[in-house]
Amino acid sequence: MATITAADAIFTLSIPAVFPAPVSLQGFATDDAFGTEAVEPGEVVLGVDGIASAAYIPTLTKTVIALQADSPSLFVFDAWKGAQDAAQAIYLASGIILYRSISKSFQLKKGTLTRIVQFPAAKRVLQPSSFEITWEAVTPAGV
Repeated sequence: MATITAADAIFTLSIPAVFPAPVSLQGFATDDAFGTEAVEPGEVVLGVDGIASAAYIPTLTKTVIALQADSPSLFVFDAWKGAQDAAQAIYLASGIILYRSISKSFQLKKGTLTRIVQFPAAKRVLQPSSFEITWEAVTPAGV
């Protein structure tokens, strides 16, 4: 029987202005490692005469990544934001998500860091921190 586990997923980020080599993220949160919002690539309107019209709309894809408070990959986002703050500039990223269990990958193009939790919430235990990257394009591919 095939498996659909997320345990063997690999998420690699490349931020050339900050890290010269791609970085593989580790230490994901238990129930929400990473995911995207739904996009609306089209809009449909209905005229007063009852005839529908549709239009293609380019979309951005937001990805939220959640890392445990002790994740060794927190430094990636801290360094990315820190470099942008120092330069007062935006540094773009690219990425690859590989789902080995279903033999599928996704190419992520022209990503901007659009939201960052700068320190974990202190509750009974330290909570995961989440980071949002907005991508210009996400392209599925086989492995």
